[in-house]
Amino acid sequence: MPPAGAQPRKPNAPSAANKEANEYIPSFISKKPFYIGDDDDQNDYLEHQRLQKAQSDQSKWYDRGKKLGPAATKFRKGACENCGAMTHKTKECLSRPRAKGAKWTGRDIQADEVVQDVSLGWDAKRDRWNGYDPKEYKAVIDEYTELEELKKKAVTTKEDEEDEGEDGAKYAEESDMGRQQSTATRQLRIREDTAKYLLNLDLDSAKYDPKTRSMVDSGATADTAAALVAEEGFMRASGDAAEFEKAQKYAWESQEKAGNTKLHLQANPTSGEYYRKKEKEEAEAKRQAHKKMLLEKYGGEGNQDAAKLRDAAIIESEKYIEYDESGAIKGAPKRVAKSKYPENVLINNHTSVWGSWWANFKWGYGCCHSTIKNSFCTGEEGKRAFEEADRLRTGGVLGEGEPVKEIEWPSKETVEKASEDISKTLMAKKRTMEEMKGGVSEEDMDAWKKQRVGLHDPMVKFLGKDELLE
Repeated sequence: MPPAGAQPRKPNAPSAANKEANEYIPSFISKKPFYIGDDDDQNDYLEHQRLQKAQSDQSKWYDRGKKLGPAATKFRKGACENCGAMTHKTKECLSRPRAKGAKWTGRDIQADEVVQDVSLGWDAKRDRWNGYDPKEYKAVIDEYTELEELKKKAVTTKEDEEDEGEDGAKYAEESDMGRQQSTATRQLRIREDTAKYLLNLDLDSAKYDPKTRSMVDSGATADTAAALVAEEGFMRASGDAAEFEKAQKYAWESQEKAGNTKLHLQANPTSGEYYRKKEKEEAEAKRQAHKKMLLEKYGGEGNQDAAKLRDAAIIESEKYIEYDESGAIKGAPKRVAKSKYPENVLINNHTSVWGSWWANFKWGYGCCHSTIKNSFCTGEEGKRAFEEADRLRTGGVLGEGEPVKEIEWPSKETVEKASEDISKTLMAKKRTMEEMKGGVSEEDMDAWKKQRVGLHDPMVKFLGKDELLE
């Protein structure tokens, strides 16, 4: 029994592992799949049907850019030579490459990064949004918010301008002094004009159509009224109507270009007429100045070149002229073409120009046959010297001596006799097998030496002869 005044203690709820098997649950629900295991004693027999607990490591990700602590003050052995961190090598360093790394300077050594071993599940490895920071999307939201505000401001400004434009158009229509007119009032006639249907009251003439505000069959009759009506866009050009149209157009263009509202044909006609005449005078002055400049540059009536061009102009004439195939006049003397270079200039006592003679693929002077341009003329002596040099160069001297002897070819008998002698000599040189086995005798050695001397001695022809040379 619990003590007096104490709350009764509730019994512990039975755990899932201690629950008894319910015989009414079908076997296809209570039976575990083959890939779960058979730990019936320790786990709940229906654990595979329970709501599984979410794994805490499933959404775990790397802490990007996290450092372990304060950076080292001196370079450590085995650290990155570029930034000085111990957690990566020089090839894996993501810092900007320095001209002289931390290994040599010992300055600006970076702290070590946090190297994490994150074990991800099957779904976490394939989750494309795993590790995404939602705070990064705030920059995109701020950008779109700013764009929306700018659009709202632009729309508000445009509405204000449209309101102002509508007010100005209404005022122009009411005063009947502006260029802007609504569609409803654009086709109306001027009040001072006579209505078209009152020009001719004859029933047989052109008829007036009130819907289109035009005369029907206006050209069918030849009366004056039908001719005056014409079509809708009829322009009156009699009297000062043309000047009035020009003044009205000038006032409108001035308002559109410069925004000057003071120039108004109806409100201020004197000012509009004054400025229109002033602009017309300035344009005329510019035109006269341009014309004067052209006359000074190219000449006017007193220009001789212009007079020559006028005289050379093609005019009709009864004079008969016949032309040849090249376009020149037949019978006219041929004109020698002139060159911009000096011609027929004789230098260094030459009587002919350079290039008047050609020999051996070289240009020269025809007076002395010299191929050197700046040489002095030698006249006929130079020609003879050139001919002599050319004769020596081509071998012409050899042909002037004794006549060339004809070659005496040996007869057939002499050739056969020589071939027999050669064959005998070769056979005499060859030794038999017995002689080769027995060796070389002294007589053979002496004969070979004599024969050797005979081949190489230039005086071998005179050996054994007592004849004297002439």
